[in-house]
Amino acid sequence: MIKGDNAFVPTAALRVAVRNGVDVAALLVTEQGRVRGDADIVFDGAPAHPSGAVRLSAGEDGTMWLETGLTSVEAEITRVLVVASTAEGALRDVRGLSVEVFGPDGATVVGYEVTDAGGETAMVLAELYRRSGGWKFRAVGQGYVDGLTGLAVDHGVDVDEDPQEVLERIPTPAPLATSPAPVEAPAQGLRLTRDQILDMTPEQIRALALAQKQARAEASDQVPLTVSSPPVPKPDPSVWTCGPVFKPRTVTGRDNDVITVKDLPHGPVMVELTLKGDGYTGLWPLDESNAKGRYLVSTTEKDFRGRVIASVPEHGRLRLRLEASGSWQVRILPLSEARRLSKDRLESWGPDVLLHTGGTADVTFHYRGDSNFIGHLYRLAGHTDPTTLPKPGRSVVSEIGARRETLPLPEGPLLVYLSAADGPWDARLKDMQPHSSGQDADGPAKLPEPRGALGWLRRARR
Repeated sequence: MIKGDNAFVPTAALRVAVRNGVDVAALLVTEQGRVRGDADIVFDGAPAHPSGAVRLSAGEDGTMWLETGLTSVEAEITRVLVVASTAEGALRDVRGLSVEVFGPDGATVVGYEVTDAGGETAMVLAELYRRSGGWKFRAVGQGYVDGLTGLAVDHGVDVDEDPQEVLERIPTPAPLATSPAPVEAPAQGLRLTRDQILDMTPEQIRALALAQKQARAEASDQVPLTVSSPPVPKPDPSVWTCGPVFKPRTVTGRDNDVITVKDLPHGPVMVELTLKGDGYTGLWPLDESNAKGRYLVSTTEKDFRGRVIASVPEHGRLRLRLEASGSWQVRILPLSEARRLSKDRLESWGPDVLLHTGGTADVTFHYRGDSNFIGHLYRLAGHTDPTTLPKPGRSVVSEIGARRETLPLPEGPLLVYLSAADGPWDARLKDMQPHSSGQDADGPAKLPEPRGALGWLRRARR
């Protein structure tokens, strides 16, 4: 991609590599383009967002990694900015400055190499942003000569709010011949407000940043500065990877048909069937000789709907035989689109694929159909092959007719595959225990409070 280009990416757990040897941060911003507070800045001193949606880690050869679980990004956040900065020198001196996005299967989704960096010391390299119900990647390449301070102010960061740092009186910057009147320095012990900073011109911001840098240099000669990093959280099991990642595909039609979907990645996928009609409905995978495999759907329910699991062959062409009476829609979805089990009641109809990422818990099903209700577990922990699913355990439920059933679940991540459920049902988790890695059973880990924004900006003031 070149600067300004954009493309859709899978709404899944993505890995973003930033190269080479630069300081990296992520800013989670709202529709107004502003962070809600210091917690929305992910950097080396606060390497994980409280939501668990974005995590920062260091790799080999100067590569920094941002783990982004897009399904976990809070609704209020509309963009995730990928930011690079230098402690010394300008970004034009960085060789091979680039961003590359990888899907859960390890394949490159999109990439951007910065070729026009100049004297900037900080830059928004790229962004992941919401669009049309999904997510897109944009190659941004917007640099800031005034470094992280200018970038931070541009995105609503209060650059002077660290409660652990008591500032001396900031000298009033001398006015430039061509600049507006300088901003008055705050009284002894007071700080500039965010509104005051936002009213400043770029020249005044640079002058203020220089004054702050000089003040801290003088203070560092007398009081040594010690920084202790919070403990790095353990891996988040909610950032699970299983099966290929791709943009969902949709096929529509009527009555009996053979459905062919090409150019899919190899591995397990979800097939979502929605039918308006009655009579018998059957769905089977077809092999290379057009022989039917084991049925995926076999029902006489009216207006059937449900999700089942199929496997895409190595050649990337999924073929299905459908017998139905009425209009239908088939969607091919990645497993990352599985519905998540939680404390809240999940209502659905028909077979389905459910995801559990917490610790041990009980799941209560209320099935209101009059035929088979069958479910299996696929334990995903430690399973690294995206082209297969782990072997399922014994069926956790196999009943006929309406009933309530409470089942114990082991620690996640795992899939609960309801392979047969001709009727409405609901499910919810209860008696959830913390994950053994420190996770809550219902979501991401409770992370330590990040340091204030000045911890991130400190390198710009040395």
